[in-house]
Amino acid sequence: MKARLTFSVNDLAETRFAVSPMWEVVTSCRALAAAAVPDPHRGWADQVRPRLAAAGLDRGWLADMIPPIGHLPDFLNPAPATASPDLSDELAAIEATDPEQVRRDLDCLAAERDGRLSSRLRSLHRTPWTYLPRIVGEIEDYWRLAIAPYWARIRSVLEADVFHRGRQVAEQGTAQALDELHHTVRWASGGLHLVQRHCAITRIETGAGLLLVPSVFAWPRVLTRSVVSESPQLAYPARGIGTLWERRTHERMDALAAVIGRSRALILAELDSPASTTELAQRSGLSAAGVSQHLTALRAAGLTSTHRAGRSVLYARTGLADALLTTQA
Repeated sequence: MKARLTFSVNDLAETRFAVSPMWEVVTSCRALAAAAVPDPHRGWADQVRPRLAAAGLDRGWLADMIPPIGHLPDFLNPAPATASPDLSDELAAIEATDPEQVRRDLDCLAAERDGRLSSRLRSLHRTPWTYLPRIVGEIEDYWRLAIAPYWARIRSVLEADVFHRGRQVAEQGTAQALDELHHTVRWASGGLHLVQRHCAITRIETGAGLLLVPSVFAWPRVLTRSVVSESPQLAYPARGIGTLWERRTHERMDALAAVIGRSRALILAELDSPASTTELAQRSGLSAAGVSQHLTALRAAGLTSTHRAGRSVLYARTGLADALLTTQA
């Protein structure tokens, strides 16, 4: 399928970029639902799948609504009101979704499933206002287990992409930036041409402008959202995904160790992937008690964050710690 999204001068003026936590929730769920998780994310999937299964989220609302291919419920991706909304802002918008929008999305899912919906989704179709709070609660649980421990790293990739695109717009113009979003997206004759599309996206009944959302989990595809009276959205693979999960070299570790101590610098270096106190003790060779004390100090300094996963507490490096450990070009 091919689609063409036309642009007026006003549409170009209202084209903007945003980082969206909910797009990462939806696209990561889709990646986990695939027969084979896309190559860059397999290590992440191996880490989070056991946590999600233990919490029953592998068979929850999101698993029921988000297929590996086909229609994605538009109500799960409300238009970000700012360039970088909090997850709580997007969840509030989801809970306030017009019931008719929920029903339209479920009708699209049913059409792709030979008219059949699960009993749970049929209940959602009847009384969306009853079940939207439950869905929001499940999203919060999913975020805590699958995204939050990695969010500092993911967000840095997304923000770097927006910075690059913004600079490109300033230096080369919006048309050039749109033309380089993805190999299936092409700017020509006053419009954005999209090929290999499952769902069409057009100006008919949509709002002005275009909302461009970089995503790490959308790779390798471009995804769209088109809702009456709202700006269409296009989620595209962010630059830098190939190195997102790579274990990093930490050129500043010795310098940082001179300030905070070698043991604490070592713990930060070992947090390339989130880990519990026990795991960090095994990785670093330090005692569990010592690791615990160091983590308390690092958290107080804003260098680590904590995320509960079942009975365990996972520690993750913050963006500040990443900046301290990695030499900037």
